[in-house]
Amino acid sequence: MSWTSYGAYLSIVVGLVLMPGPDTFVMLRASLVGGRAGGLSTLAGVFTGNALQGGAAAFGLGVLVASSHTAFTVIRWAGVVYLCVLGVQALRAARRGDYPVVPDGGPRLPARRSFLVGFGSNITNPKVLVMYLSVLPQFLVPGVTTTADALLLALSVAVLGGVYGVGLVLAVHRARAFFTRRRVRRAGDVVAGVALIGFGGALAAA
Repeated sequence: MSWTSYGAYLSIVVGLVLMPGPDTFVMLRASLVGGRAGGLSTLAGVFTGNALQGGAAAFGLGVLVASSHTAFTVIRWAGVVYLCVLGVQALRAARRGDYPVVPDGGPRLPARRSFLVGFGSNITNPKVLVMYLSVLPQFLVPGVTTTADALLLALSVAVLGGVYGVGLVLAVHRARAFFTRRRVRRAGDVVAGVALIGFGGALAAA
């Protein structure tokens, strides 16, 4: 694989990573609820889910899932339910308006729970797998591209997404004096709740 080809691939990936999606809103809310540690734990879950889906696409397993109507439908509806549940939880939190002070860098939620929230958001979103299956094959040359090359391309998405996520979490942490205000937290929960339910609705209609 040439550097020119890899550079073209990265330019597409960067655009996809910067496009806000369910994972972005999940990480933002985790950073507000659980501080820096909560946000990073959620990011670790998103990264793991992304890497697993990328690896599956690189080894050809993603094609099997995408071609199975039953498997794809189950994953899609699991994603719809999961995103809507997260959205409702955010809206309920906004309605209650009860926002205890979050210790600097310390999570209110266990790291394992934050990790699972991020992992669930990513792994139950079949659009992530579809993205891999629509973009990745364009840079694979039969008989030339090795499995290692395919893995490099696939995992580049997870790595770049991870870098972006770290920057996002740290940016929220640096501005925590602003983001931890009750009115800002409440508005953030409303936006996150509506966005997550909207993503769930869009996934249901897909």
